[in-house]
Amino acid sequence: MSKPNPTVQATQAQITDMFAQSTTVLAQPNPNTFERFERRGGLTQALVFVMVAAVVSALIGAFFAPMHDTSFFGTLFSRLIGIPAQFLIFTGAVYLIGRNLFKGTGTFDEVTYSFALFYVPLSLIGSVLGIFGILSWPVHLLVFLAMVYYGYLAVQSSLNLRDTTSSVATLILSGLASMWIGLLFL
Repeated sequence: MSKPNPTVQATQAQITDMFAQSTTVLAQPNPNTFERFERRGGLTQALVFVMVAAVVSALIGAFFAPMHDTSFFGTLFSRLIGIPAQFLIFTGAVYLIGRNLFKGTGTFDEVTYSFALFYVPLSLIGSVLGIFGILSWPVHLLVFLAMVYYGYLAVQSSLNLRDTTSSVATLILSGLASMWIGLLFL
């Protein structure tokens, strides 16, 4: 058996660490906060963390599906598959657009990890509070606006794009690309 590599083990984020990092990112929103954490994990850790949100969202959505005239299993599977897929498509677009159009210098691991740190807690909040009928649309609007704001900060940090125009353009173009890809596969 090979010896575990302490350096690799020390740099890999655990889910509990990611929740603590998420709390810090949400409480102290600025690119420097993201910078502190962007190299503590990568794509694998980001996907594991996003799967936590997908499972919680799928279970909540499936449980309340009859109240919204949707299918239990349809809601369950669409969220289990859709949430990680949408996350990967969007962060992939952020990375490709930021690197190729605006000469960002970050890595895909840094982008996915940085985005997971705010995406997971905000999507969990949206899933939990979204079940209350009349609150659903304002909650989703507030969660969306928060995701845009934290996404702007994450782009600045993970791609090292500190100017507003490049950061905003990266987010808008990535959003459009994600919608276009989503429409192709519906």
